[in-house]
Amino acid sequence: MTSLALVPPPTPLEICPVTRVDGEKCELVYTTYTGETELQSIMDLIDSTLSEPYSIFTYRYFINKWPSLCILTRSRPVGSTETGTLIGVIICKAELHAKSKLKRGYLAMLVVDKVYRKLRIGTKLAVIAINEMANLDCQEAVLETEITNKGALRLYERLGFIRSKRLPKYYLNGNDAFRLKLWIPEKEAPAHEEQNPSMLTNKE
Repeated sequence: MTSLALVPPPTPLEICPVTRVDGEKCELVYTTYTGETELQSIMDLIDSTLSEPYSIFTYRYFINKWPSLCILTRSRPVGSTETGTLIGVIICKAELHAKSKLKRGYLAMLVVDKVYRKLRIGTKLAVIAINEMANLDCQEAVLETEITNKGALRLYERLGFIRSKRLPKYYLNGNDAFRLKLWIPEKEAPAHEEQNPSMLTNKE
């Protein structure tokens, strides 16, 4: 009888020790999406946080086509080698824009568990995703956020996004949205180096 091979844990992009708002110390482990076994926990986290519902087909459209643009954050005890608990995720895509003919990155979903907010995890996830968009030769990044979401607006505007358009009644709850845009500078240095110092000064 042939035994099934064990799936290795995802290779960390970065490991950051932090102290939560409740005083608990832990490590935050950032990884890219590695397969279907992670999908349910991603859906559970997003569905429990965002007001907009998404079908499993929407998740698979983004994640299976652009797995390097799905970045996960897990929390685990300091010094542990366990996989940890999913507490943050960003899901994006990158494709040629039909009208402008520019390669465009799109930030579709970004959530962080409430217990882990105030640790700038959302900023870190966005920075990692935008760096990967640059690696994929994207020239701009865009997203939409509710005009009432002051925290999200502060996060993205700190990274250099500007408000390019107001979209009336964009969300199911009737709220308007702002479309935000960031120009991504062309890479001139090796891919492993930070390409946008003004954007990447936002440390976790």
